[in-house]
Parts: sequence; structure tokens; C-alpha cells
Amino acid sequence: MATPHNNAELGAFAKTVLMPGDPLRAKFIAENFLENAKLVNNVRGVQGHTGTYRGVPVSVMASGMGMPSIGIYSHELFNFYGVENIIRVGSAGAISKDLKLRDVVAGMGACTNSNYAAQFGLGGTFAPIASFALLSAAVESARELGVNMPVGNLYSSDTFYDASNTTMKWGEMGVLAVEMEAAALYCNAARAHKRALAICSISDSLVTGEELDPEQRQTTFTDMMKIALEVAYKMEK
Repeated sequence: MATPHNNAELGAFAKTVLMPGDPLRAKFIAENFLENAKLVNNVRGVQGHTGTYRGVPVSVMASGMGMPSIGIYSHELFNFYGVENIIRVGSAGAISKDLKLRDVVAGMGACTNSNYAAQFGLGGTFAPIASFALLSAAVESARELGVNMPVGNLYSSDTFYDASNTTMKWGEMGVLAVEMEAAALYCNAARAHKRALAICSISDSLVTGEELDPEQRQTTFTDMMKIALEVAYKMEK
């Protein structure tokens, strides 16, 4: 069993996969939160690991950066490896003045400037949204962990260096933060009749100009990781 981007055996992935963008963050989660974690994929250095959390099988695999990249990896996991739930655990830039560095947000919906959904030929505008089952489990888990987790819209942008200078306008519409993957993940989940959720930690603020360095992004977003793992546990139970 293999795809062009994944050489794992069939059954190597758990029903729930956590997807950070960064392979090093995937490695960090596997080493620090999973028991008996095993590397099941390393094609192109995009690491996939499977272990257990509180006795429940959980996988973690990097998605790379951007919607084309997570579009490939999530499609293969949903459609070839029997994965039922993908939880993006990534970084995002705050475009709301109410958010500060390391805050955790959950994407109930994902606005986007991407044309990703055009491939489905819908003849209209598709609104990418999270799985309510995953989102409600995440809200419950955040409350149990004592983590304040705002829920709302994310803005999935195709452009990190955005020449249009329009990102902050999304904040004026109440959008919480900008990232680069959630909309494509939600589209793929909808098409496959599976479940997806994006939980993001604020790594920088477009409001204040503050930002974390790359090492801090890899190792300090533990609240987000704990919430996602608790969701994986709840979905199994």
C-alpha cells in the first residue's frame, strides 16, 4: 500500500490524525505526547508517526505549507488510508486585536482567497466548515483543560507575502486569524464525507507586529496539542 507521497502500510494510521504543518512539530508531538510512537512514513521528510494517547491509537503527520500541500496529504489519508478525522494543529497570525501570542483558536469556518473548491464544479461558492463533532469535542476539552479557546472564522490564504494588503480587512469582518491550510482540509473532508477541524496557536500578530521564533513555534504550543489529543481520545471512546 503506497501513494506518491506516503509509503505507509495499510492500517498504519489511526482513525484520527493530527496534522501540524512542520515535520519537526510532528516529531515533537510523537516524542512528547504519544506512547510507543513508530515512524510510519517519511517520504520527502514529511514524517508520519503512530502511537497511543491514553491507550487510544493516534497518528501525527506533517502537512507541509499551504493548501496544495495539505490538499495532497489529507486526500490520501482520507481516501486511501481509512482516516476518519484530521485535526490541523498549526500556527496562525492574529488579525483580531483580542488575541495575543500563544492563544489557541478553533476554526468553525475557513474563509479563503483560494480557488481550491473550484475543482468540485459546484457552480457557486462553497463555505468550508469544520466538523461539529470535532469542534464540540474540542470546546469541551479546552474547558476541561482550563484553556480559553475562541471559536470563529479563520482566513486561509494562498499568499504568505500578500501584495494585495487586504488581510486585515478580514479581521474587520470578525475573522480571528490568518493561516494557509484549513479551507482545503475542510473541502477534502466534505468531499470524502469525513471529519476535519483546525486548531491553531497564535505565532504572530498582524495587529501588534509581535512574533515567536521558529523553535518556539515547534515546542511551545502544548495547549493546542493537548486539546487535539483529548479530541482524538473522545472520538475513539
